[in-house]
Amino acid sequence: MAQTNILLESGTNELEIVEFFLDEPGYRGHYGVNVAKVVEIIRMQPTTAMPQMRHDSVLGAFPHRDGKIVPLVDLARYLGKKSAAATEDTKIIVTEFNGIVTGFMVSGVTRIHRLSWGSIEEPGPFLQSMSRNSITAVVRLEGRVVFILDMENVVADLNPALAIRFHKLPEEEMEAGQVYKVLHADDSGNVRELVRRFLEESGQFQVIQAVSGEDAWTKLQEIRDASLKGGIPLRQALHAVITDIEMPRMDGLTLCRHIKEDPALKFLPVALFSSLISHSLEHKGASVGADAQFVKPDLQTLSVKLLQLIRSKQTLPEEEARQPANF
Repeated sequence: MAQTNILLESGTNELEIVEFFLDEPGYRGHYGVNVAKVVEIIRMQPTTAMPQMRHDSVLGAFPHRDGKIVPLVDLARYLGKKSAAATEDTKIIVTEFNGIVTGFMVSGVTRIHRLSWGSIEEPGPFLQSMSRNSITAVVRLEGRVVFILDMENVVADLNPALAIRFHKLPEEEMEAGQVYKVLHADDSGNVRELVRRFLEESGQFQVIQAVSGEDAWTKLQEIRDASLKGGIPLRQALHAVITDIEMPRMDGLTLCRHIKEDPALKFLPVALFSSLISHSLEHKGASVGADAQFVKPDLQTLSVKLLQLIRSKQTLPEEEARQPANF
């Protein structure tokens, strides 16, 4: 898929989505996926069945670039819909995130839209439950509702080995009696709960959570203002920020830029924790001042590096603490 300019831009609070549709008898549903996760869109391919698949939506696998064998998921079937027969419009959207390449069969592809995260709404609890927690956002386009799918959740559900991993924090990283306060922003309720539980059970972190970049920015301003009013050093009120990148209202890159442009907050270490982190896109995080970038789903690496980052910042004079660390 050809690279678009937005993949080179940072902190604009915009994204591009590929809109596609899924047909079932008497109904057409419209969906979207972030362009940054799409490798290419191709015609339907001959597929070889795979034995012992845990979900009947996995149709098999097909050969892709460089000799890779890519699994093919019937997205309509995964979502519990009755798939319409394949036609000339049927396409495969090949995605890559977390280092995993997957093909998703869809009824057809409409177009690419460039949107502001501010125009994208959070899905309600009922919609989430009805979609098996696979819808991460909703947007209204040209009179129709488009559901932004959480492809990471789909892939992790089909292959639990790819879900967020839990490992005990190494003893050598533990610091008795020390608890660091961390603000964590992610639009996925499942991810928020997993991250909070893992970090707090380690005994090293107290976690404040936000459901979007906008929510996180509001909380950060409240913490900043209360700290200044109460005469409490901000370094004691909050030690670090962890943020996803893809979030309704305000994305993580824009949140990071806001933090680094604020005179009182810019010393805070900011760690990006997202499936969009890659060698080709890590420049975006660096350009907005992110101190570290970690690929989901390895939560242990995040926690260990976050501790190291916080400690390294605490031992530096304030001006030096504002400089990104090399992780």
